[in-house]
Amino acid sequence: MAHLDLSERMTRAEKRAASGLAAIFGLRMLGMFLILPVFALYAEHLPGGDNHTLVGLALGMYGLTQALLMLPFGMASDRIGRKKVIIFGLIVFALGSFVAAAATDIAWTIVGRALQGAGAISAAVTAMLADLTREEHRTKAMAMIGSTIGIAFAVSLVAGPALARVIGVPGLFALTGVLALAAIWVVKVWVPDPAVSHFHADAQADPAGLRDVLTNGQLLRLDFGIFALHAAQMAMFVVVPVALKDSGLAPDHHWAVYLPVLLGSFALMVPAIIYGEKHHRLKPVFLGAVALMLAAQIGLALGIAHFWGIVWALFAYFVAFNILEASLPSLISKLAPASAKGTAMGVYNTTQAFGLFFGGAAGGWLAQHHGFAAVFGFCVALMAVWLVAALSMTPPPAVKTRMFHVGAMPADQAALLKAQMAALAGVVEATVLAEEGVALLKVSVRGWDEAGLRSLIEAA
Repeated sequence: MAHLDLSERMTRAEKRAASGLAAIFGLRMLGMFLILPVFALYAEHLPGGDNHTLVGLALGMYGLTQALLMLPFGMASDRIGRKKVIIFGLIVFALGSFVAAAATDIAWTIVGRALQGAGAISAAVTAMLADLTREEHRTKAMAMIGSTIGIAFAVSLVAGPALARVIGVPGLFALTGVLALAAIWVVKVWVPDPAVSHFHADAQADPAGLRDVLTNGQLLRLDFGIFALHAAQMAMFVVVPVALKDSGLAPDHHWAVYLPVLLGSFALMVPAIIYGEKHHRLKPVFLGAVALMLAAQIGLALGIAHFWGIVWALFAYFVAFNILEASLPSLISKLAPASAKGTAMGVYNTTQAFGLFFGGAAGGWLAQHHGFAAVFGFCVALMAVWLVAALSMTPPPAVKTRMFHVGAMPADQAALLKAQMAALAGVVEATVLAEEGVALLKVSVRGWDEAGLRSLIEAA
């Protein structure tokens, strides 16, 4: 008989796994983000750091190696074990951090950043989370990781300038390495060992499904969006710290701009997301955020020489950024086929990492050869293309994804169960993965026949 547990509560073991893996993500990303608001200023004092092209490469290089190695690390974790791959990745990341801390010129900093990105454990961590959580609670557990990354980014922008004053940017890189070593302790001591590790279609990329994902126009719009969003982010941080300093604000006081801007942006982001989800108006909210991002980049291009121009443009930028960063994964989940959600998210995350590299490289080259205004011209162009592409996006259906363990079964029985589930009221899409023993459903947020589903699973 299939195991049936539709409890809304996570078990203690699930909470421990989710909190531990979220901490690993958070510690790693905190270290990665800490240098964003201070690196461009620090690089001015390194041999070769007067070349903005090299500064941009140093900022974005980790995105390239991360994009290339993220999915291979995830697949390796299927074969040799999750914890082994995660610990190896954290060691590589720590090594890169210490190389960057000891770097005496911009070239060695680039090497360190490349090694940091080569510790590409994101897919392996996600796969391990899927091993350690029941299908019914996996979305909740993933949300814990997502919120941890967002908090790490916000904390880094405020803490980076203050910490840099005390320990310097080499100290920040060294701290990053120490945080990675602390994450290894979390892996070994806090995170439970999975009883069984196997492929999870909802959480991992399947190479066999790449063609379907890469030919889906709706998903490609979202992939371009996350690419553009993070390309603009990395290009901006080649310029914004220097512009704030040139406007008269001492580097160790840059937190006084980032803190109120971030707090204000969160205050506006939350009601926008709630309105979009509750009233099924995600597309208008999404389009409004892209348009606001475009306006913010225009504001930065026009006001980069003026302190208050920078501040107000940054406020608009972070409002838009936070809305988009929160809504894009939700849109992927709603628009991707249920059976290809993991593959769609894998492509999305890889595209995001490529955007980080491209933005750093392009932003640095433009700043070096055409000046700071050209960097924001580049960002304006990215946002304008994104806005045009997003206008024709299909409004996301008012659905939520539910996953249930139904037990492994023969293919013909899985096909019959799929058809029966699809016929239930309020079920928009149903998939049964016979070998995994998992049912993936997209159901209407306005209500669906959950009691009927219980009966079907109990009778399976």
